Amino acid sequence: MTSVARVVLDSPLPQLDRLFDYRVPAELEDDCVPGVRVKVPLRTGARMSDAYVVEVVSEGDWPGELSPVEQVVSPVPVLAPEIWTLARAVADRAAGVASDVLRLAVPTRQVRAEKAWLARDTSWSPPAVEPAPVTGYGEGVLEALLADHGRAAVDAVPHPVDLGTADDPVWVPGWAATLAQAASQVVAREQSAVLAVPDFRDVTDLERALLAVLPPERVVRFDAKQTNGQRAKALLQARTHAVVAIGNRTAAYAPATDLGLVAMWDDGDASFVEPRAPYVHTRDVALVRTAQSGAALLFLAHARSTDVQRLVELHWLQEVAPYRVPSPKVIPTAQQASAEGFAAQARIPSSAWRAAREASQHGPVLVQVANPGFGTGLVCADCGERAHCRVCGGPLGSPHRNATPQCRFCGALAVGFRCPTCGGGKLKPVGQGAQRTADELGRAFPGTRIVVADGSRPLDEVPARPAVVVATRGAEPSVPGGYACVLLLDGERLLAREGLRVQEDVLRFWTNAAAKGAPGAEVYLVGIGGKLATAMALWRLDGPAHDELVDRRALHFPPAVRVATLTGTDEAVTAAVDALGDAVVGSVLGPVPVPEDSVPGTVRAIVRFPYAHGGEVAATLKAEVIRRSSTRRVLPGGNRRRAAPTLRVRLDDAEPFTEV
Repeated sequence: MTSVARVVLDSPLPQLDRLFDYRVPAELEDDCVPGVRVKVPLRTGARMSDAYVVEVVSEGDWPGELSPVEQVVSPVPVLAPEIWTLARAVADRAAGVASDVLRLAVPTRQVRAEKAWLARDTSWSPPAVEPAPVTGYGEGVLEALLADHGRAAVDAVPHPVDLGTADDPVWVPGWAATLAQAASQVVAREQSAVLAVPDFRDVTDLERALLAVLPPERVVRFDAKQTNGQRAKALLQARTHAVVAIGNRTAAYAPATDLGLVAMWDDGDASFVEPRAPYVHTRDVALVRTAQSGAALLFLAHARSTDVQRLVELHWLQEVAPYRVPSPKVIPTAQQASAEGFAAQARIPSSAWRAAREASQHGPVLVQVANPGFGTGLVCADCGERAHCRVCGGPLGSPHRNATPQCRFCGALAVGFRCPTCGGGKLKPVGQGAQRTADELGRAFPGTRIVVADGSRPLDEVPARPAVVVATRGAEPSVPGGYACVLLLDGERLLAREGLRVQEDVLRFWTNAAAKGAPGAEVYLVGIGGKLATAMALWRLDGPAHDELVDRRALHFPPAVRVATLTGTDEAVTAAVDALGDAVVGSVLGPVPVPEDSVPGTVRAIVRFPYAHGGEVAATLKAEVIRRSSTRRVLPGGNRRRAAPTLRVRLDDAEPFTEV
């Protein structure tokens, strides 16, 4: 009996986002199995399309003759069944197309990696794993949760941890040690774990922690810095035996044999928002995958996101906090006088300056600042007018002292600048970036080594020797054993930004930097008072998340509700809103013009809806997109042509709420 392959086409067209049936020729039956890449004909067979086989069934009653599978591209099954199920659910949740998700999950074909996998020794098995106890949370607390496939919001251990020995120390952040120990518990039962972190520094820290408790054969990386060949090799390795898959957004789609744990570190980081369609946040992928697999789920953070706080208050996530672990000694300085001289120019209060001066004699001191470069902006030295780029109108900045002014948006050099207001040709910096702060600290701390770490000068680690490290938020290098003192500057500037998530973002910046200090090290929060300063000083960081969520519920803002952003012509957006009917919560925001869109006349509307209506709203909006994508218009002469898409949909989009 002939077999039939049900395939998903590699096409971004929403009208093709379904399974298609093709007859499997007799000569391809051995290789045409679920997960392999194939080529299949479209329409009359004049055009071939790439596809993945989802399932193979026996031929039954079909209305007509089925077209045959043209070619099995490779006999290697690269699409795991659980990843197809995940991709389908994630796409449906986001009103997107499954093939867009599969492009994130499955790298392009790599012949060398596939040949090596086919030629592997199938009798080989990786070394057994001895589980490492999860320290810092009370005896057996997290071990029991993992064994019961529980779900928890875990407050991270707020200081570095040594996973090595006295002769060979391995210092890692507290959160990395917890994830590594939890993963070892899972792998010891021959189950896999998927661990997602925001950026490459975090991947490096986590990999170092894992290799301290697991053999290298059990750790597989999935991240954007890998070549396609490395990703393909990692994907096939993860399908072979139980491993710990680590990486950034891509890791959430790693295949896994008998998945036992899904975990995320710092889920509030904006790096987890996928910039490509269907724009799904890694947190949502983790939630969907956990629901499908039944694996344990951990969200680790120092300052909890409002999204996780919502799940805690619904009792869907259990709260787990460190037990008898010293928290950072945070000292707010809003009421303290500033120091004099160069310390005052560097924005450091007198008590913080004295503590940093003393600490810098025997270890490194971390100074966190808001912005890179020399100054946060440039103004005309004669009239004080803010200097702007002649190319795009963006603000001019200076990466270091005496550097040629450069646009902070497009990067164009402002050679021969003339002020359009007074004609002056001299510029002076305003505000203080990392480089200017470093210059001032060099004068305030004579004889002390000054190190700058930012996006253009990344540093993963600095030695545990006397130094002052000036770093922008998120770029703070690690120190074995932790910093001797931490200064958090520019808090007012960070909080002055407009956006829905400003407060929780700033708390993340502060707490992540404070946790890089050694146990007992003093952390000075400069110029900040009120509830945030109190929460930091007491290290009770769930309070701000709860208060923020209460305000969001009153305003019908995410994550209290879900949102859908509709962009397109006025007629298309209005029709889509009308199609939603009673599912919408509160008033529709818009439609308003979108001047930055390349198509004239484009408008945008934001609709809000409860989580219970998510499936209905996503299906309705996707049907509207398909209807408008499939519409053809009649051209002069009677020809029919497919019209350009007039509606774009993005669910759970944070941008309209965060842009200034």
